[in-house]
Amino acid sequence: MVDPEITGGIAASTLSFLLVKLDAFAIREWKLQENIKKSVQNLGCELRNIQAMLRDADSKEERSHQFTVWIKEVRDQAYAIEDALDLFKLKQESVWRRLKLRHSINDLIQDIERSLQNIQRTKERYRSMASYSTNAGNNTYLHVRVAPLFIGNVDTVGIEEPTNKLVSWALEPKQRLEVMFVVGMAGLGKTTLVHSVYESVKQNFDCHVWITASKSKTKLDILWTFLVEKFGCTITQGADVVALTHKLRKFLHNKRYVIVLDDLWVKDVWESIRTRRGDIANSWRDDDSVDIHMLQPLSPERAEKLFYKKAFSRNGRCPSGLEEVSKSILQKCDGLPLGIIEIGRLLSIKAPTKNEWKMLHDSLESELRVSGGLSNITKVLSASYNDLPFHLKYCFLYMSIFPETSPVKRRRLIRLWIAEGFVIEKGGKTSEEVGEEYLNELIDRSLIKVNEMDFDGRPKSVGVHSLMLKMILSVSREENFCSVCTGAERNLSEKTRRLSIQKEDFDVSQDLPCVRTFFSFGIGKVKIGSNFKLLKVLDIQGTPLEEFPGVIKDLLLLRYLSLRNTNIRSIPGTLGDLHHLETLDLKQTLVTKVPKAVLQLEKLRHLLVYRYNMESALPFDIVQGFKAPKRIGVLKNLQKLSFVKASGQHRMSREHRMIQGLDNLTQLRKLGIVELAKEHGASLCLSIEKMPNLHSLNVTSLNKEEPLELDAMTNPPPLLQRLYLKGPLNRFPQWATSLHDLERIRLKWSSLTENPIAALQNLPNLTELQLLDAYTGTQLDFNSGKFPKLKILDLQQLEQVRSIMMEEGTLPCLQKLIISHCSRLVQVPRGIDKLIHLQMLLLYDMPGTFVTGLRKNGGQFRRLVHHIPCIHSYNQAQLEDLS
Repeated sequence: MVDPEITGGIAASTLSFLLVKLDAFAIREWKLQENIKKSVQNLGCELRNIQAMLRDADSKEERSHQFTVWIKEVRDQAYAIEDALDLFKLKQESVWRRLKLRHSINDLIQDIERSLQNIQRTKERYRSMASYSTNAGNNTYLHVRVAPLFIGNVDTVGIEEPTNKLVSWALEPKQRLEVMFVVGMAGLGKTTLVHSVYESVKQNFDCHVWITASKSKTKLDILWTFLVEKFGCTITQGADVVALTHKLRKFLHNKRYVIVLDDLWVKDVWESIRTRRGDIANSWRDDDSVDIHMLQPLSPERAEKLFYKKAFSRNGRCPSGLEEVSKSILQKCDGLPLGIIEIGRLLSIKAPTKNEWKMLHDSLESELRVSGGLSNITKVLSASYNDLPFHLKYCFLYMSIFPETSPVKRRRLIRLWIAEGFVIEKGGKTSEEVGEEYLNELIDRSLIKVNEMDFDGRPKSVGVHSLMLKMILSVSREENFCSVCTGAERNLSEKTRRLSIQKEDFDVSQDLPCVRTFFSFGIGKVKIGSNFKLLKVLDIQGTPLEEFPGVIKDLLLLRYLSLRNTNIRSIPGTLGDLHHLETLDLKQTLVTKVPKAVLQLEKLRHLLVYRYNMESALPFDIVQGFKAPKRIGVLKNLQKLSFVKASGQHRMSREHRMIQGLDNLTQLRKLGIVELAKEHGASLCLSIEKMPNLHSLNVTSLNKEEPLELDAMTNPPPLLQRLYLKGPLNRFPQWATSLHDLERIRLKWSSLTENPIAALQNLPNLTELQLLDAYTGTQLDFNSGKFPKLKILDLQQLEQVRSIMMEEGTLPCLQKLIISHCSRLVQVPRGIDKLIHLQMLLLYDMPGTFVTGLRKNGGQFRRLVHHIPCIHSYNQAQLEDLS
């Protein structure tokens, strides 16, 4: 069984989303028949009453089994309302007759209303009995949290280094208040670490105090604890926060003190006093009196040591025969001390046999439930989940859809959240921008982890900790959020709302009328039934599809369609019937043209149709785009459009009008153009000037000989961050030098005769620069004080360059330097020894003299690069480690 507190949180989130949707429905469908309008209004009233009861129950911490049953009834009716609203939308799409319904919309709504009234009456009867129930769940959580304060140092493996660091920080002489936030995922041992530090340093201060803040304590509670319980002050009855704060500051005046606030959840508690949640710490990141220590998971070696210490308490050594299953269990723990300790403790009382240990490994999800042997882990992990606001609970639970071994791309995840309706719009921001804020908050709260970081410091792909995934999988199944099929599942519940297929072959033959979302992560065939009328998300990328599935034409509520990495070659005109479609992802397919019918998709925001042709003999042609209708500009909601072919048999007709029509796409954030003819450059520039929100521009010329004519732009998009130009340039576009926000520039086959460094060096936010066959000169000069933020410099195929000069003070932030196929460069850049932050030097097929000079034991350039931790040289794909 899932923790009732989690269950209540899901129900509250469901109702909150539903009320937003119900209000939007009433506004949009203001011409509703009077009887239906009245029913919708009554539904809203009933839902708000139940929402109030949920919040009341949450504040009183009602967590009984009866409460759980009542919550499930509320959730089921909320889902029924969502079904009714979507069925009404289907009626508007003129397919009502195809649906075999026993009731009209009004009948459905009235049935639901009666059910809600019955549920509310049940709750009222239950409320009179609720006062006798107890909240054992919360007590268990507190027990798990305070345990580290009493168990001594038996489980301090792996925290010696951070302990020493924090002790040194605490004992440094200070002339002002200094603050250290210790943040990280639940279960990492923050309390254990800080308690160790506190015990080591407290005698060096005039006064010291440890307070467990917890979610239930207000500012007044904590101030009262400080003054009365800890410092023995006398307080006037009825004193308010202002009076207590003044009293506390007066008491601490001219004293050296160390104060620990453990389990800090709420910002205003900390602000009034001026831990736990990373987003609170990050809100103070710019204050130079505040430091943040991000506690990391244990290394594999230390994790193994701690695990064996708990599982084999006698000698801390693993018996032969259990090494393999031990490693598999440790992989699931992923360096989390709480998981390692609790699983090790449970295994210590089991027989040390491979069978017993494998049984636990295979049943981790069930053991993490409330009644399982690892429920303490769930209690701690679920506290972070329960603290989420309603709009983030669903976003986080969505991670249960993805396999543990499949990192999720940031952009894909945000687009999916939007398609599901989880992202609540804010004035002045796009849904994508709000979704990114959601993701950042989940990362700051240490619920979602970053698997790969992009060059600009934003996450590229994300995931969740293995044990956290086990927990949310259990919640997802219990709450009918998503059914994950990994094995021999045969009969799914007819109320299934989301399906995640993680097996080779799957045939959905049974009737599943409530499915909203369908994912396939297997490599086998997936047959989609014709009964998914309410489907909004269809993501079957990577499946062995040869043809566009005909059933898609009937999915009239579809908002997100991904057929990425399939072998389909064309899409039918019936795609135009999917009027709600927002994302069409056909990357890495064989589609080279989209039909005119796509122009009917007025809500389309992301049109991604291109592939990387890895078999191309010419790298210049590696990106294969698509032929777009000439009136593509009518899709005014487009945020991303790539890659559009700008060439054809009639250069001055269709293609020219298509490029001119792009000026209507004023909401565009990303634009990719391939096969641009010289004579169309000026028209493209005029269109781009009408795109004030453009963040990324990628333009490729018709071929390696056709110049890119992009000088006609006088008012470039002021927010442009990424610029990719592929093809000959007579000169670097002057307009690009005025772009304050430019972070990445890639120039390929530009063949510039003028040194591009002079034009680029003053860009204040440039983080990555790539020059590939971009310059025909013999020397590159990097002047002192220039490229203030550049972290990555990539120099490839600069065949004429013989020397690179880096003056002292240039490239102060450079971390990664790539030099590839520069056949006449025989010595390292002069001044490379002054690049003190350089972490990585990567060389590809460089001259033998260059590589020899870097080798240890006599290389003439070795002394210039000894400060670089990683130096790798590749010669025809063979690695030589010169570190």
